[in-house]
Amino acid sequence: MLAFVLRRVFQSIIVLLVVGLVAFSMFTFVGDPIDNMLGQERTQADIERLRQQLGLDQPFVVQYWNFLQNAAQGNFGVSYRQGRPVSEILLERAPATLELAAVSALFAMALGIGLGVFTAIRRDGVASNLIMSISLIGVSLPTFLIGILLIWVFAVELSWLPSFGRGEVVQVGGWSTGFLTSSGLKALILPAITLGLYQMTLIMRLVRSEMLEVLRQDYIRFARARGLRERAVNFRHALKNTLVPVITVTGLQLGAIIAFAIITETVFQWPGVGLLFINAIQFVDIPVMAAYLMLISVMFVGINLIVDLLYFAIDPRLRAGRGKGH
Repeated sequence: MLAFVLRRVFQSIIVLLVVGLVAFSMFTFVGDPIDNMLGQERTQADIERLRQQLGLDQPFVVQYWNFLQNAAQGNFGVSYRQGRPVSEILLERAPATLELAAVSALFAMALGIGLGVFTAIRRDGVASNLIMSISLIGVSLPTFLIGILLIWVFAVELSWLPSFGRGEVVQVGGWSTGFLTSSGLKALILPAITLGLYQMTLIMRLVRSEMLEVLRQDYIRFARARGLRERAVNFRHALKNTLVPVITVTGLQLGAIIAFAIITETVFQWPGVGLLFINAIQFVDIPVMAAYLMLISVMFVGINLIVDLLYFAIDPRLRAGRGKGH
């Protein structure tokens, strides 16, 4: 077990270094931040002085190495646009994105697993066929279009929910939350549904497919032949084995929720790190862009590592195989 963990951690570090190198090299094609930081009356001396202060006169390898050293200490530099530490800006924006991602993940997992089990057990029913037909909407339509449709129906036509913003928030320690206000909860509904709908549909269809496959196994037939009730067969035997392969995809989808939040936050003007990244691209704010991409990479790699460990712990075949040296 320890060797497996150490190997996966080493692989995760390599992935982070490669992703950071690729992302950092792409920033050289975005533009020159000096153009946005200095006015029209700038001189060549002003340009050279600012370029030296920001370290942009150094070779690319040196800039990347300095970035890695500072990032390992939690220092992502100073925002070119706001003139503030990037870590401070991210801490201000992170609660909005994390709350949105948490609610979206809960929505996707709860409905995805529940509807997947229902449509597998009642696969020939009218309700099951209707759910599977409607689920095609979540797979086919892009996220931004779903968000616009929800805004048009529930914010414009019905005026039930707000169309943008986070609503009223309160400070709990150093954390700003909208869970404790009615306007904050209302503002969270449409973005959470928009962000979690695709993942919910994917999880539902995956659970249904795996559940149908498990229900055809011999041990399920044997359990029914023993006289076990249908509920015990479906939930104690079938569902438990269904969730083993689902864990991998579900874990990766949770990481995708945070990454795809950039689209939802733009549509709903949600004040999270995704919207911060979009604004950083417009102003060529390289420290913010680099910090955001590294943060997303760390989340993806961390979630993937946790999923691998859970898969290793849940599936006894992996432990048995490694115990035999395979």
